[in-house]
Amino acid sequence: MKIVVIGGTGLIGSKAVAILRQNGHEVVAASPRNGINSITGEGLKEAVAGAQVVIDLANSPSFEDKAVLEFFEASSRNLLAAEAAAGVRHHVALSIVGIDRTPANGYFRAKVAQEKLIETSGIHYTIIRSTQFLEFLGGIAASSADGNVIRVSPGLFQPIAADDVAAIVADVALAAPRNDIVEIAGPERAPFNEIIARYLKAAGDPREVVRDPKARYFGGLVEEQSLVPLGEARLGRIGLDEWLRHSQAGA
Repeated sequence: MKIVVIGGTGLIGSKAVAILRQNGHEVVAASPRNGINSITGEGLKEAVAGAQVVIDLANSPSFEDKAVLEFFEASSRNLLAAEAAAGVRHHVALSIVGIDRTPANGYFRAKVAQEKLIETSGIHYTIIRSTQFLEFLGGIAASSADGNVIRVSPGLFQPIAADDVAAIVADVALAAPRNDIVEIAGPERAPFNEIIARYLKAAGDPREVVRDPKARYFGGLVEEQSLVPLGEARLGRIGLDEWLRHSQAGA
């Protein structure tokens, strides 16, 4: 089967490409660096020709509200048009748990717009909404720092390892389209501030994590269940402690 992975050289894309190739599929790891650009349209027609499945893992280089909305709308429109012309049978897109519950977050609003384009495209699809990746805990801590204090919401958090995300993305891509949303999350759910504190302790970072219900997460306030699945979700295998051991061993 021919599968095109947009964003195929990124964190999730490179892992998903490797899994799919190991399973014997013809996989195009598409990215601007190899001449396939979903924003300009360069190389899209040629890349998706003969493909049965397209996986969209593209991510905006800017998180500014207007720029990120323009990115996801332009990328999705170009990609979906190329897929329709090529007769692609399954469009898989990676999205985010809770994007419809945090309207103050411009990135989340952009992902909602992307999902709507997919749902109305006429192409069979599966949208995978994922919780935050464990690999980004350090960046989250940095963005929440106020001197030697890190202010983090006590809302529930259920981060997932990139290896688990990639495995599920590959599995969904090989299954029949759901024409629906599938939610995925890590195996462990705990208050956001507690997870960040555990991460910093394991990293030997002495900064204090302060529980702050008013702390913002990329611009949006976090309610108790803003960032976790509300219903059934497919869970990854790798918990925080196992991931911390593995990431430290590989450091």
